[in-house]
Amino acid sequence: MSHLLDKVVDVDIDDYGRFKYILINVQDDTNKISKQIVRGNARAQWHANIFDKVDGEIKKLVGLRANCVGGGRIEHDPDEKTIKVYGYSQGFGKADHQVSVELLKKKYPDYNITCSDEGY
Repeated sequence: MSHLLDKVVDVDIDDYGRFKYILINVQDDTNKISKQIVRGNARAQWHANIFDKVDGEIKKLVGLRANCVGGGRIEHDPDEKTIKVYGYSQGFGKADHQVSVELLKKKYPDYNITCSDEGY
């Protein structure tokens, strides 16, 4: 892995609620490697709002660039220890929810995390 990519956390989502999320591919142009990350929050009106914020943060790490590969929604219930991943982004298309679930499982290993292609 690259020291630059190591500075980018894999998952950053809100602690509770139903909100938009995006799956982003972060590329290290120097070392020609990349990783995918999940970002989501309830403050964003659009999926693009999330990407604009993350893209600005990524650009500060010279040599990295971000590309949104899709989006959807997350329902996060910490009391029940559940996360549901579903839906799509009108602007970016549907994220590969299975990839998102695998990343979420690393951060929340004691949660029941599921995905569905149903719903918006």
